[in-house]
Amino acid sequence: MRLLIIEDDASVSAYIAKGLSEAGHVCDVLADGSDGLFQATRESYDLLVVDRMLPGLDGLSLVRALRAAGVKVPVLFLTALGGIDDRVEGLEAGADDYMTKPFAFAELMARVNALARRPPVQDVQTVLRVADLELDMMRRQARRGSQVIDLLPKEFTLLEVLMRNAGRVVTRTMLLERVWDFHFDPKTSVVETHISRLRAKIDKPFEVALLHTVKNAGYMLHAPR
Repeated sequence: MRLLIIEDDASVSAYIAKGLSEAGHVCDVLADGSDGLFQATRESYDLLVVDRMLPGLDGLSLVRALRAAGVKVPVLFLTALGGIDDRVEGLEAGADDYMTKPFAFAELMARVNALARRPPVQDVQTVLRVADLELDMMRRQARRGSQVIDLLPKEFTLLEVLMRNAGRVVTRTMLLERVWDFHFDPKTSVVETHISRLRAKIDKPFEVALLHTVKNAGYMLHAPR
C-alpha cells in the first residue's frame, strides 16, 4: 500500500515510516497540515496516518477538508489527544480509526491492515430515477416530470423500496418487512391501501403508468419499453 504520514514529530514519523516500509508499504512523510492536505488531494493514497496537532492546518480541519472535497481515502488519527470527546470529534470529522500516543507498533500495524481490508467506499445513490419519475433522498422529494408529488412518510418509503427494485417483482411480504417492519402477516390491507394511494399520486395524473400489479406475485415499478 501507499501511505501518507502527516506528523510533525520527526522521530515519531521516522519510526512509523521505517516499520511500515519494512512491512512492504511505501510511505511519504509530511510535517505540515497544509502540505498534507495539498498532497492528499493531488496524489492517490491507500491510507493516511494523521496527527491532530499539526502546524499550518490541524488534523481535524485537514480531514474535514478532505471529506468536503470528496476524497474518501481511509484516515487513521494517531495523536496524544485521547479523551472520549477527542475520539468522538475525530471520528465525526471523517476519520476511520483513532489511536492514541504512546502506542505499540504492532497495534498500529494491525489497524493499518484492518483498514486495508475494508472494501472501497461506494458512492451512495441519493437520487433514484425510473423513466420520468425521480425520488430525491436528500430533499425527501418526489417528482414526475416537472410536477412535484406530495408523499406521506410511508408512501415515500414504499416508493423508495419499489424504485430500488425497479424491474423486479416486490412481494407483499417484502413490503411489510421493509416499509412497516412487520415480520409477520398482520392480516390487514395496509399494503394494498398504500399501493392504491401511491398509484393515485404517481400514475393517475400522467399518461403512462409505472406501478404495476403482478398477479399472484406482488408489485413492480418499471418504465414501458
